[in-house]
Amino acid sequence: MKVSVLGAGAWGTTLALVLLENGHDVSLWEYKTDYAQQIELSRENTVYLPGIPLPAELNISNNLEESCTDKDIIVSAVPSQFLRGVFKAINYSTIKNSVITSVSKGIEIGSDMTVSQVMLDTHQQLSEDQISVLSGPSHAEEVSKKIPTAVVAASKNKETAKLLQAAFMTSYFRVYSSKDILGVELGGAFKNVIAIGAGIIDGAQFGDNTKAAIMTRGIAEISRLGVAMGSLPETFAGLSGMGDLIVTCMSRHSRNRYVGEKVGSGIKLKDVLAGMTAVAEGVATSKSASDLARRYNIETPITNEVYRVLFEDKDPKQATYDLMTREKKPENV
Repeated sequence: MKVSVLGAGAWGTTLALVLLENGHDVSLWEYKTDYAQQIELSRENTVYLPGIPLPAELNISNNLEESCTDKDIIVSAVPSQFLRGVFKAINYSTIKNSVITSVSKGIEIGSDMTVSQVMLDTHQQLSEDQISVLSGPSHAEEVSKKIPTAVVAASKNKETAKLLQAAFMTSYFRVYSSKDILGVELGGAFKNVIAIGAGIIDGAQFGDNTKAAIMTRGIAEISRLGVAMGSLPETFAGLSGMGDLIVTCMSRHSRNRYVGEKVGSGIKLKDVLAGMTAVAEGVATSKSASDLARRYNIETPITNEVYRVLFEDKDPKQATYDLMTREKKPENV
């Protein structure tokens, strides 16, 4: 199959390599002209995925229209806050017959739309059957080294999900299927907010008990909000929910956990972000998740405190104290 990956960050580059290994004709689009040329010449993504050689068969492109024309699958690894602008620049005629797959994990600020919803909103001629997402506990740094990983491909169309399984699945990259595209997207987006909370716990020098509480109660509030929005509850116990939450809260590779750790140690958010090259989706998603919780009248105390620490300069220890001293409640409500 002919496949194009939009976005030459670590994850986009890694998935391009997975697809290439499976025998597909793969193009990787990088939006910066100079950096696309650098990748092409060096055959290495030195900024986002250093040390991983890029085979000569992988086409590097800076031409968006060319990258989207006559492709069986288009994989979008564009960060959620930039996706609408990129998709507006794509002519519908070039993608009308393609399966379009999102691998980004965020919610658009303002609209509070998931990535797939932004795609459908931008090109309303697209069918929901064409749209899919790929998500789960999958750090690029490990997948690029062929460390065994399992993810989930979701689409409202069963055959589209099966197509993704066939396209991506290797001996080290296992792909399950799901019809709950909304739940898979929400799990992948909301867990980034909880991961920032886990990082704040690390930065404030609390312990493993505290982090376990944040993770467990975090998945509870993710599930509450996701189900209220129309997702299946079992999705949040799976790879894109609990699975992704565990790896993002615990891993040294996690950008969101890193942001939380630095903020928890007393560094201002703007200074943390200024020192990063990659995007921590959970920062923006904390705003959208808080908005959605208010809209659906769902309690999300951890999400709310993460937002206050990030954007209202609330002291992390005070935020933790406020979480611990909330009114008494049964666990399973």
